[in-house]
Amino acid sequence: MVKFTVTDLSVHFGPTKALKKVTLDIEAHSILSVIGPSNSGKTTFLRMLNRLNELESAVHIDGTVLIDGQDLLILPVEEVRRRIGMVFALPLPLPLSIFDNVAYGVRMHGEKKISRLQEIVETALQKAYLWEEVKDRLQESAFKLSGGQQQRLCIARTLAVEPEVILFDEPCSGLDPISTAKVEEAMLKLKEQYTIILVTNNVKQAARVGDTTAFFLMGELIEIGKTDKIFTVPSDNRTDGYIRGKFG
Repeated sequence: MVKFTVTDLSVHFGPTKALKKVTLDIEAHSILSVIGPSNSGKTTFLRMLNRLNELESAVHIDGTVLIDGQDLLILPVEEVRRRIGMVFALPLPLPLSIFDNVAYGVRMHGEKKISRLQEIVETALQKAYLWEEVKDRLQESAFKLSGGQQQRLCIARTLAVEPEVILFDEPCSGLDPISTAKVEEAMLKLKEQYTIILVTNNVKQAARVGDTTAFFLMGELIEIGKTDKIFTVPSDNRTDGYIRGKFG
């Protein structure tokens, strides 16, 4: 089942063309890995999916983005941000306890019942593979967690509000290999319930977790396909060159 249908999507920031007529479908309950060198349009594409580009000045958007057949660009922004969560490269815990970090968004949506909040927090931390490490420390400051734990806390905070889609923008760029493996393990499990789009500069990570991989270059979608095909017999020589590290 298709979750997103993107057609002729172009994004300009003033005279800068960040995306040029990108067309692709994103399957539900799968992981799309988005790869490409710096300034290829990867993050601009990701930010289009939850309308963050609209916060920039002088942005101009053409084309269509549909989510479940609905026009994403005319849906209320609050609905878009509820349905589509985002995890950024650097973990950004709030200056609150571990419990209150996870419960924050749920409380903002009006949930006050403590028993319900406890249930939601525990479930979200379990899905983020963090519960066993913090279940006896829930009232401690989130800043006492390691970098990898903070990133999984941010994943739990996103999951707590029950989105349909999770966007990951280089979530492991500052993490050690063990923490990276835990985040990847969480992603692979989460795709059973969510649609995941992962922007990564680590082509090995893209190959490990992606069901489908899209290669962007200078704002253009060069190629998209099943990950095993993209990494073994890509259709475009530029894709092959990037994966082999000839540029980037």
